[in-house]
Amino acid sequence: MKQTLHESETSMLQAIPLRKQRDYRLLWSARTTSITGSEVSRLAVPLTAVTMLAASPTEMGLLTSAAAVPALLLGLQAGAIADRLKRHRPVMVACELVSALAAVSVPVGWFLGVLTVPWLIAVALIIGSASVLFKSANFQHLAAVVDPTQRTAAMAGFQASYSAASVAGPSLAGLLVQLLTAPMAVLVEAFSFLASALMLRSIRTHEDHTPAVSKGMWRDIVEGLRFSTTHPVIRSLLAAGTTINFFATAYIAVHMLYMVNTLQIPQGLLGALIAVSGVGGLLGAWATTRLAKRFGENRILLATVLFFPMDIVLVGLLDGSLAFKITVLAISSAATGAIVVSFATCLGAIIMREAPAEVRGRVNATMTFAVQGVMALGGVFGGLLAEQVGLRSVILICAVGIALSSVWVWTSPLRPRRRPLTQQPHQTSPTSQAATEAHYLRIRTTR
Repeated sequence: MKQTLHESETSMLQAIPLRKQRDYRLLWSARTTSITGSEVSRLAVPLTAVTMLAASPTEMGLLTSAAAVPALLLGLQAGAIADRLKRHRPVMVACELVSALAAVSVPVGWFLGVLTVPWLIAVALIIGSASVLFKSANFQHLAAVVDPTQRTAAMAGFQASYSAASVAGPSLAGLLVQLLTAPMAVLVEAFSFLASALMLRSIRTHEDHTPAVSKGMWRDIVEGLRFSTTHPVIRSLLAAGTTINFFATAYIAVHMLYMVNTLQIPQGLLGALIAVSGVGGLLGAWATTRLAKRFGENRILLATVLFFPMDIVLVGLLDGSLAFKITVLAISSAATGAIVVSFATCLGAIIMREAPAEVRGRVNATMTFAVQGVMALGGVFGGLLAEQVGLRSVILICAVGIALSSVWVWTSPLRPRRRPLTQQPHQTSPTSQAATEAHYLRIRTTR
């Protein structure tokens, strides 16, 4: 009887568009609100350190790194914790409330005259740690809220949130800093976390996740790592994502210097180009949802990975009048924004499809750990290499490096000749599903 009711609810969800599903709207709105608040804080917190606290370059470096440290230190553990949970939403609400308290301490500390740079670093570490755990739980929770046939559209919706926040967040931050001062602008982030927690609390979907059997944190983490590196599809995505982020971060490390010093792009236009990329991301999210229904996530991912280096090649070879350069950069930025969102959407959907529920949180955490951890190395690589070979040469090297990511994807079972792609999005064939489950069972029995 219970199974019949569940099947009935599933068929109803399939028939209702996501935009009309109350719980998905709440989940999407919560993330969009929280991300926009965080984008405001990305400008307000450093400005607080520089203008109000006279932070040194070393302190600014520590403050910048503090946001990424939790992903490296806690990312894998967060995935293991998410797999152990029966209900993920209470943890997500708690994470948002902790983040709200940490954020509100900034204006309170400033008002009391006790705010310091170490205080800001501690706030960044707390919010970063809560974010790592939140993301691991959210990945699992999405599977409960959204029907499997609609997960690509749901992923696209979340990617659209990031793109919208990248467009609206910096502009809103600049306005708030001028009106309220930098420390008070951080209040917006606190309120966004609180609003997110309230919306998440209002979701009614029942979670029926079966917790993974745990044999200790370390062994659980190793199991997630082993699955991610031995499953042929997930291994290829892990390698491709790591390759892309390494060389993309190396490119970002010299990008601003190259744009200003070599291409002579006015500084005031750099923000506009970033906004254009965000708009492209919104278009990419819209297009991916529709294309995935026709071609499937596999084909889209195979196609988008080929276009990744094109923007960097254009930037590396660009020359001519200022008007020509701005036009090319604007078109290229919009296209790249769409491609990145499309790739990320399909990558997330494929991972959710291929990874069994028992290990899904750890697989997602392993992916996050790898692709974020390698960013620190990529930035150092780009900066040091630029000292030796010059800015333009580094950019072209990065384009070649990113192009290598297509090798991982195109030699994987995602390729049409190895894997049938006529199935509907998110629907794994019985043979493929059985193979994945057998693969997971082999890992558990060999521990």
